[in-house]
Amino acid sequence: MAFFNREDIDSFDHIHKINLMNSLSGYKSANLIGSISSNAQENVAVFSSIVHLGSNPPLLGFILRPTTVPRNTYENLKEIGYYTINHIAESFIEDAHHTSAKYPKEQSEFEVTNLTPEYINGFIAPFVKESPVKIAMKYLNEYYIKENDTLMIIGEIQFFQVKDTMLEEDGFLNLSKGKVTTINGLDGYAVPELLTRQKYQRPKKTEDIL
Repeated sequence: MAFFNREDIDSFDHIHKINLMNSLSGYKSANLIGSISSNAQENVAVFSSIVHLGSNPPLLGFILRPTTVPRNTYENLKEIGYYTINHIAESFIEDAHHTSAKYPKEQSEFEVTNLTPEYINGFIAPFVKESPVKIAMKYLNEYYIKENDTLMIIGEIQFFQVKDTMLEEDGFLNLSKGKVTTINGLDGYAVPELLTRQKYQRPKKTEDIL
């Protein structure tokens, strides 16, 4: 196996380092965050850092890179207080990834891709119509991470919409049935296949171990 120490990591050129370090942590969620400004300018951008924080209340978090440069998503959710999270499916990977391009705030990514803004139940922020999983979010809080000058954004789920075929009887959401993608590194997309579901685990009895 290849071995790298901290000195090796520091010696990599910029592109090599970010490719390797972004892949090292494993597969990540692949989502589009939809937002809107106070003057009704729509924005949609790809994020790979969204994580489940809890079920009661239902919270999701994501990491926002340093705000030393314009971050349209951040500006919008701070202005409006609401945003959407939309799973990326296999059918629109190319368009979803293109939203990572640095367009000016007055240019909507919906207009330069085949992604379609959709408004559900009067929610102010746009969803991505093509997505099999659409989540309405309310901004709650943010925490500054001084070690790398990033922000952890905390939001609460307001409602969500999923394809009927993905729902199992026990509430499990089978992402495989929606062809939901995952991100490997910065630009690698994969569609995982569900292999098995394991039962709730309890400590083994002594006789089971022997």
